[in-house]
Amino acid sequence: MTSDSSLEYLRPEVAALKRKVDAFVENECIPAEQELEAFMANRHGPDRWTAIPPCLERLKKRAKQLGLWNLFVPQHLIEKLPDPSLGPSVPLTYREYGIVCESLGRCPDLAPQACNSSAPDTGNMEVLLEFGTPQQKQKYLLPMLRGEIRSCFLMTEPAVASSDPTNLETTLEKCINQITGQIEYTLRGRKWWSTGAMDPRCRLALVVARMQNSSSNATSRHGAHTIVAVPMPHPQVKLERALTVMGYDDAPFGHAQVLLDNVKLTPEDLILGEGSGFRVSQARLGPGRIHHCMRAIGMATRCYESMIRRSMERTTFGKPLWQHGGCQEQIADSVADLHAARLLTLSVAAAMDSVGAQKARDRIAVIKVAVPELCYRVIDRAVQVHGGAGLSQDFILAKALAGLRSLRIADGPDSVHRRTIALLEIKKEMNKRKSQQKSHL
Repeated sequence: MTSDSSLEYLRPEVAALKRKVDAFVENECIPAEQELEAFMANRHGPDRWTAIPPCLERLKKRAKQLGLWNLFVPQHLIEKLPDPSLGPSVPLTYREYGIVCESLGRCPDLAPQACNSSAPDTGNMEVLLEFGTPQQKQKYLLPMLRGEIRSCFLMTEPAVASSDPTNLETTLEKCINQITGQIEYTLRGRKWWSTGAMDPRCRLALVVARMQNSSSNATSRHGAHTIVAVPMPHPQVKLERALTVMGYDDAPFGHAQVLLDNVKLTPEDLILGEGSGFRVSQARLGPGRIHHCMRAIGMATRCYESMIRRSMERTTFGKPLWQHGGCQEQIADSVADLHAARLLTLSVAAAMDSVGAQKARDRIAVIKVAVPELCYRVIDRAVQVHGGAGLSQDFILAKALAGLRSLRIADGPDSVHRRTIALLEIKKEMNKRKSQQKSHL
């Protein structure tokens, strides 16, 4: 019997919502993948970034009808929505949304977008909800909540190891206009892996930059960064090239290398003011890592199911694949990995619900290391059971494998998160010893 304290428990209204999501993904989104592929097969070169497949708008309309729109909005931010009618039909905790997110992850190219709950938009909308000015919410947040525009987040740079944000070289220079006397800012730098920047619907870029000539009192290395909102397209923002992930360009959504060529901005374009970049970024990344992990589990589960079917349909040496000991081991190991990944992530989401993202920071780092690796192993086994077909375009496996491998780098590489885990564990032990020493005095 499932109790209310179970990590996989859903309130009746949430369980009903999840059934809707499951049916929508399986019966409408996954079948539409062929429409997406056919649409993109006829577009080449720059033309791949100029139009959105009609199936996506159809799915968005359907998701709104079903009450599956903007499900990502956290309960504590619902009251900050500029238009309450754009909130989720059923407010969800981080844990509950994580379970829904797993379903969306089964069709990563279409389902999250169809429900207006895809990265990087979800993180950017949360930033605007929590830190945006009324003007920023009116200009960017409202049309994003309506699904009319998309956005991108520019942090990583090609010239430096961006896993250490203090290395970032993009600058935001502050000056006084000698004619008007107004404060102005100039943004200069080059970014890459700017997911969503190539999308023809992109109208906002949130950019992380290092302050120059700042009046802020922040003295730490992290206090030197500021996030700015840049309207897109912009004459001084040049999309230099599209990037591929192990050969996949993810068009028409995709990733870009971007040149910020003396972009002129005003104080109204800053998010939470000068020197607040690190605080805003951390608030954005916590929930996003739950979303990434649960979507990864959804895709890995879909690949596992394909592996089961393949093992029952193919025979070698006179018997079905599933009757071979090696295949049985791959099935069993995959079941264990999926359960481990799911329960680990949901336990972290539950911790975020109870103590907040900052206090759950160590556990968030754990899932960012463990879950992509667990899911990658599942998909790799599925590829192996499918044989040559697993490497082809006939199955989703090869693309899924590329996506999971990239997740071990996106939002910070494994080594950085392992470093965070180790340092936090050492800090706990040091604090424990200090407490013990005081008690003996």
